[in-house]
Amino acid sequence: MASHSPAAHRKSPALSRHTARHSTRAALTVVLASAASVSLLGESAVADPQAPAATSVSEVKAQVADLYRQAETATEQYNGAKEEADAARAAVDGLQDELARKTARLNATRDAIGALAAAQYRTGSLDPSVQLALSSTPDTYLERAGMLSRLDAQTAAALARLSAEQRDVTRTHDAADEKLDALTSAQAKLAARKKTVQSKLRAAQALLDRLTAAQRAAVEASDGPASAPSAATRASDRTPLDGDGDGTGSGSTPAPPVAAPSSRAAQAVAFAYRAIGLPYVWGATGPNSYDCSGLTQAAWKSAGVSLPRTTYTQINAGTRVSKSQLQPGDLVFFYSGISHVGLYIGNGQMIHAPHPGAPVRIAPISEMPFAGATRPS
Repeated sequence: MASHSPAAHRKSPALSRHTARHSTRAALTVVLASAASVSLLGESAVADPQAPAATSVSEVKAQVADLYRQAETATEQYNGAKEEADAARAAVDGLQDELARKTARLNATRDAIGALAAAQYRTGSLDPSVQLALSSTPDTYLERAGMLSRLDAQTAAALARLSAEQRDVTRTHDAADEKLDALTSAQAKLAARKKTVQSKLRAAQALLDRLTAAQRAAVEASDGPASAPSAATRASDRTPLDGDGDGTGSGSTPAPPVAAPSSRAAQAVAFAYRAIGLPYVWGATGPNSYDCSGLTQAAWKSAGVSLPRTTYTQINAGTRVSKSQLQPGDLVFFYSGISHVGLYIGNGQMIHAPHPGAPVRIAPISEMPFAGATRPS
């Protein structure tokens, strides 16, 4: 009987569920290929939304701010769906490899039983029970335990191993199917969140495009930081990358207004200062652009602390603190849906990535509805 290799299994596995596995692999190929169409910067084929009507600059400002907030909520949902998709894709890949290895072992065991049967046949002593095992499923054979007593110890052990390996392959195949379903679901959520984000951003842009240059400048000026960063922190006055790939500038930065309580918090704050001026890009985690949770995640990563990806998971990553207990390095969250986050730097101020068109900047935490704070550790 011919031996089988893992590579051969991937092309034509000798299992009774060949058709189901072939469908699984085909579906996997389609799903993984579709992932590319849900890329971060890709354009979706969605018609531009109708921008809300606005009759004054103040109304435009309010409506644009609301659209940006809705877009940021969808962005955090996109970030979560992307994490799910990435994890499911990795799990499917791992299970497919595991399935190939286990199937190779199963085939090797079948080959070994076939060799035993051939030897018995040549000596004229092929047991009918072995014939049954080779022509039926191992589970069916083992259910007839009485027959097993007529086999020698070597053959019995091989048949028991064959049955266990068959069940193991079946379980792994079923697990791969479940993970494939999870991947498909995550990819669908990813596409839906992306569509929502792009729709809200187009609506905001349509509103801004209705303004004159002077009106638009007034809206953008009112969206600026409470106090402008020094020349050393402006993007135009520093190198975007400092050569070590952390997405921070190499220029000098001003000292924080309040000393951080620990070396790790100080490192996170220093990272955020160096990121001032970098653009906001939804879904971005650096090194040259960030969304709000991408910035806080990167800042604390530079200090050796791993934070989850989204605002609604970051708020649970650490010790909750009250507004009156805030210290530099704390994460501050806003809105009832925990849709925005910044890095507290002291004196009622934070560094955050606000929204498209507004780069990483210093701002007062009072400019948005405060929802809570946490201290990473």
